[in-house]
Amino acid sequence: MRGIYNSVTDIRRKVFTEIARLAYEGGDYAKKIEELPYKILPGHKASYRNSIFLERAIIGERLRLGIGLPLRAVEEQSALSDGIEESAIAKKYYDDPLINIIKFACNACPEKKIVVTDSCQGCLSHQCTEVCPKDAIHIVNGKSLIDQDKCIKCGRCMDACPYHAINKLERPCAASCGMDAIHSDEDGCAEIDYDKCVSCGMCLVNCPFGAIVDKGQIFQTIHAIKEGHEVIAAVAPAFVGQFGPSVTPDKVKGALKELGFADVVEVAIGADLCTIGGLPGQGSGKAAVHGYLLLSGMVCHGKEALPGFQAIHLHGTDTDGADRTTDQKRKTECQGRIHRSLRCQKTGSQPQEHPFGYRLCADL
Repeated sequence: MRGIYNSVTDIRRKVFTEIARLAYEGGDYAKKIEELPYKILPGHKASYRNSIFLERAIIGERLRLGIGLPLRAVEEQSALSDGIEESAIAKKYYDDPLINIIKFACNACPEKKIVVTDSCQGCLSHQCTEVCPKDAIHIVNGKSLIDQDKCIKCGRCMDACPYHAINKLERPCAASCGMDAIHSDEDGCAEIDYDKCVSCGMCLVNCPFGAIVDKGQIFQTIHAIKEGHEVIAAVAPAFVGQFGPSVTPDKVKGALKELGFADVVEVAIGADLCTIGGLPGQGSGKAAVHGYLLLSGMVCHGKEALPGFQAIHLHGTDTDGADRTTDQKRKTECQGRIHRSLRCQKTGSQPQEHPFGYRLCADL
């Protein structure tokens, strides 16, 4: 769904807007969050699903996740506002897991299934039946029919059909997951195996029902700004194309500063080679690598890290250009590991003496 503005994107933005408004305005958080599903989805008619009550229930869970709160158990009675007062602070980290499935928003899509569509012309050659290695396709009433108990989803019939009348139905979230971490529960709804999940978010952006939601820290970030902490926004390079041709990087930076951020930086770590005459590797040959690391209120060695960013400035020389020594080339290859290593150290999951951690920074 990337690049296409749709109803899922619209709902997501409305939820984020109201969470930010709630944090900036303050007041009775418990009362206000209970009112937000009715504000986001007013009226008595459903706009996206069969029931306005279901829509509001889903919005409620999206609000909780956007604040960093856990999903509520459907079988247990609990208020939408449970835990919000404890989360209205600057230093709270979201409750694991990061990626969540709202089960009653899931369409229970089939994991993988080969089906014959109405485009089947019942052709004389029956190429689909000829290529099937399991004899799973037969002609019924002049049309091809697949026996799902025999089908092994090899796709040979799809390739053989001259009318492209045979399609593969596959759950978009599972198809996009590179870790094979999504399967079906007993009700056919998607379920995440968190032992495999790496929280990449690919399932989130590919779910056409908006049933997969990540937890946010907008609420806590705004509280950090309101409390006077220096909070720096780190944006990915792709932000340039996110707001249309009339929005410039300066406008984005100005808007974020207006919201209370102390500064705006680019999150990527890259090399900036000094040049003469536009040719890298000439002149002084000096190279500098700059980057910023997110410290999202994590706990490291028993101490809480406030939301913010730590600047990294790595400097090295490249006097030989393409004729660098093997050792110099090795150091360049290791630069890509720095971001991951430092993040692991800050969260306490990697010891300070790790060979690709701070010691590598000193060497470079």
